[in-house]
Amino acid sequence: MELRPRRASPARLAAELIAALVLVLAVSGCGAQPVPDAPAPRGAVSTPVPSARVGSPAPSAGVRFVPTLLVLPGGASARVEPAQTVHGELVVPENVQHVGWWDGSAYAGDVFGSTVIAGHVDSATEGLGFFARLLRLDRGEVVSVRRGSHEQRYRVFSIRTVAKQALATSSSAFDQTVEHRLVLITCTGRYRAGQGGYESNLVVTAAPLGAAR
Repeated sequence: MELRPRRASPARLAAELIAALVLVLAVSGCGAQPVPDAPAPRGAVSTPVPSARVGSPAPSAGVRFVPTLLVLPGGASARVEPAQTVHGELVVPENVQHVGWWDGSAYAGDVFGSTVIAGHVDSATEGLGFFARLLRLDRGEVVSVRRGSHEQRYRVFSIRTVAKQALATSSSAFDQTVEHRLVLITCTGRYRAGQGGYESNLVVTAAPLGAAR
């Protein structure tokens, strides 16, 4: 099925970017108790996020798609499900082996915008999540997203730890005006049960390797 881009006026872009600063992303992975005898966990995201797509791909854009599979170095893969904002909160899949594509972000293959995928690191009942593997990622490694026969490959160029409350305001992780990139987000740092979960976020950013196909 062909996916047609949506365009936004400059005024609407400005309004939606301002609104991004007041919405809260909350996922249960950040609230999970650390798994006993596991390496220091990095949990799912908790940060303000925008609520609607603001990127506008060029008319000449080729293949573009919503990812349904994420593949990390070594071949480990996870199902990608749409993650919607509900009352200002981004709800990612409860299954810690699945990850969520934020439905306000760019499609794979777009010319501009961040394709944002967030996931749990652990669960009190399910153990370590798929995104615990982000702990072992290095700059220069290649990850990919797929949908059926379509694929977009990316090379990791940045791995950062960002304070939870600063992710939306100073990290540009959700920016839909930049050149296209993939952003993978989960939690890290100390787990503070009385303060809503992990204290920081891990942000992995990767640039596309050629066009989607």
